[in-house]
Amino acid sequence: MKKIFFLISICATLLIGCDKEISLVLDNNEPVLVIDGSITDQAGPYFVQLSMTSPINNPTRVIGVNNARVFITDQAGIKDSLEFVSNGLYRTKKIRGTEGGTYNLEVMVDQKKYTASSSMPQKVNLDSLRINTFPFNGEIRYSVIPVYLDPVTLGNSYRFIQKINDTIDPTFHIFNDNLNNGKVNQRPLRGGDEKLKIKPRDNVFVEMQCISNATYIYYNSLDQQSGAGPGGGTAPSNPPSNIVGGALGIFSAHTVQRKTITIR
Repeated sequence: MKKIFFLISICATLLIGCDKEISLVLDNNEPVLVIDGSITDQAGPYFVQLSMTSPINNPTRVIGVNNARVFITDQAGIKDSLEFVSNGLYRTKKIRGTEGGTYNLEVMVDQKKYTASSSMPQKVNLDSLRINTFPFNGEIRYSVIPVYLDPVTLGNSYRFIQKINDTIDPTFHIFNDNLNNGKVNQRPLRGGDEKLKIKPRDNVFVEMQCISNATYIYYNSLDQQSGAGPGGGTAPSNPPSNIVGGALGIFSAHTVQRKTITIR
């Protein structure tokens, strides 16, 4: 799974800077297309990253696919032909993401077609960030709680990207409302490793994404396989994807909100 974890890290750097490093553990070592695309309610352009899975002996090498044709169509019938940027990265030119909109992705590589569809959820307002303190091994530790009121309708899912000063937390922060439907969120963003623990005077940046159920399942699967799941993680496998045609990855339409807090 190292390939997808690596790609999501690159994309988190693009989102927050495009969005996190994701790599995939593959069921075999045959090259497979990886699609990592998103459209948000923020002003474009939006990006789609195309790459081939890399050899096991070099899992962090990104092999960009530069000869593709990439299109995104919205519910109004507007079709955007994405332009090539570099190393497998393509960007939109005219389409605009809106809450409740449905977006269809089409990728053509070597006369083979891959498709995906994603509907953008309604935005749940991120009210604020709250500092949470707790004792750990004789010292005070800090975490951040994103404060938002989950709607009374069951089925909302969220992804959070956390950046501590200038470093992105590689942890997958994925929430749903199965246990706190209709309530104010009280769950903190769990910290990363010891090298990335939150300290006084740190600036913590949080991006909140309201995501579809398919996107939640995808990232939750990666979270379980990363070793952060119950019992230390599950056996590696290709995570469930909304992409049709045999490619790996995810196409996500989601809302975005961002806030920063200083630890005092």
